[in-house]
Amino acid sequence: MSNVFAPSHCPRLVVKIGSALLVDTDGNARREWMRTVAGDMAERILAGQQVMIVSSGAIALGARKLSLKNGGRENLCDAQSAAAVGQIALSALWAELLAEKGLVAAQMLVTLDALEDRRRYLNFTATLDSLLAKGAIPVINENDSLATDEIRFGDNDRLAARIGQAAGADGLILLSDVDGLYDKDPARHDTARIIREVREMDETILAMADDTSSIGTGTSGVGTGGMSSKLLAAKISDMAGMNMAIISGLHEHPLRRAQEGHGTIFHAQRGENRHKGWIGGLQKIRGKLHIDEGAAAAIVEGSSLLPAGIVKIEGPFSRGDAVDIIDVNGSAIARGLAEYDALDSARIIGRHSSEIEAILGYSPRSAVVHRDRMVIL
Repeated sequence: MSNVFAPSHCPRLVVKIGSALLVDTDGNARREWMRTVAGDMAERILAGQQVMIVSSGAIALGARKLSLKNGGRENLCDAQSAAAVGQIALSALWAELLAEKGLVAAQMLVTLDALEDRRRYLNFTATLDSLLAKGAIPVINENDSLATDEIRFGDNDRLAARIGQAAGADGLILLSDVDGLYDKDPARHDTARIIREVREMDETILAMADDTSSIGTGTSGVGTGGMSSKLLAAKISDMAGMNMAIISGLHEHPLRRAQEGHGTIFHAQRGENRHKGWIGGLQKIRGKLHIDEGAAAAIVEGSSLLPAGIVKIEGPFSRGDAVDIIDVNGSAIARGLAEYDALDSARIIGRHSSEIEAILGYSPRSAVVHRDRMVIL
């Protein structure tokens, strides 16, 4: 692991920090620990690495200032109020600590829509690129003062992976209150062992989330992530060609430890272009296209999805919406942007592409999902 996240091998790095590391059980910021993180980042920037922070903790900090129950998560209104207060406190703290090291912090608050809408996504990436080129450290968080259950990421693990994909980052480090990925819950199994390296996100690895899903949710009770969200982040990272690590942050200078072989590293095996990586990370899936075995085999080999291979349509999607492509076993094998809306797609399924114009009266595309706008999951 030592070289993977070194500046020479990882020019652009995302560091996600969980709430349990940033805020103690009384709701106070762990200022001295954060100061060591700022020091680590200063060392990396001096070595030529560009660094971004995805920082949790706003709701927990705001909840203490407003004396809210359950860490500010009693209800949506409390969470949004706590976030509004905590965001400014958290950003000011990062700005102060980074300034001590001669660094400039830049706050960026995002919502799910900002990364799901293609135009807003491109604006976001342009700003991010500009800040990094100027030597600033973007401090990024979900805009919890505006987000609702229907329009939120839900956890900062996946948000960090999406940020890394958007930024074209080479590495993502998830600093958590756990040592890494275990094959089973170490709190319940004495034989649990840590997995040091993962080279393929197969079903065996994903199944580990079932037994360790509560690990990493925060011993302070202020976190929202768990091992399931971290493994989903690893899948997004893999599609983006970005190595990812889960490392304990329960030590000072945790980023130094990232180069000493601690935690679990997920080696990226794929690496789609930014556009395909964006498609793969989309969370608002508007429909499903169920396909036959022949179409599934063709897609895996790199072909577009033609109407002849579709057997069923689900969802009221429009042209350009994200749809999942489902095989005969009910598994989503690919995700793409629909070339036709649901009504027109339903009219042409099972038909040859040459028949589309006669059926619809127009034929802008021969495929329902083109391979250039599709990513294998």
